[in-house]
Amino acid sequence: MNAVRDRLAEKLKKHDEKALAQMIEQQSRFVACVIFNTSKGSLSKEDIEEVTADVFVTLWNNADKVQEGRLKGYLCSIAKTRTLNKIKSLHNKTVLSIDDYEPEDDFSIADETEKKDLHRELKEVIREIPLPDREILIRYYYYDQTVSQIAQQMDINLETVKSKLRRTREKIKAKLIERSYTL
Repeated sequence: MNAVRDRLAEKLKKHDEKALAQMIEQQSRFVACVIFNTSKGSLSKEDIEEVTADVFVTLWNNADKVQEGRLKGYLCSIAKTRTLNKIKSLHNKTVLSIDDYEPEDDFSIADETEKKDLHRELKEVIREIPLPDREILIRYYYYDQTVSQIAQQMDINLETVKSKLRRTREKIKAKLIERSYTL
């Protein structure tokens, strides 16, 4: 089997597309297994397929770097690196939840109950806001991210983030007024 892989690796160095197809057929299960194990099961089936494809694209683009008898190790190394990069990119795009945020308890005793009630009501209103508007609002007001940070991390235009924040504030204000809160 090693001799077959070595011959395929040599053909890959010459950019033989049939060799790549054969390599994908023979090694994609192995690569997917490495990805699954590296991610500890945290990636979806689609993410694993995407990373697997990235591994073979990387192999194709760097076939000349594969040393004889080291193809499987090279695939394993690429798979681990690509998996960790994918996990990192997904982590940066994680949707933040309003339930993860708790206000600091620096209220006066007289105002504490009223402010906590308002906060509870505000959480309910925020949960009703559709994504990505809710995500933008939470990042801005609860996690102190700047508009430019939000735009970059969510891959949204800066002006779009600003307008979504303004419209979402207006919606929240209207809903709180409907619920008899004075603002």
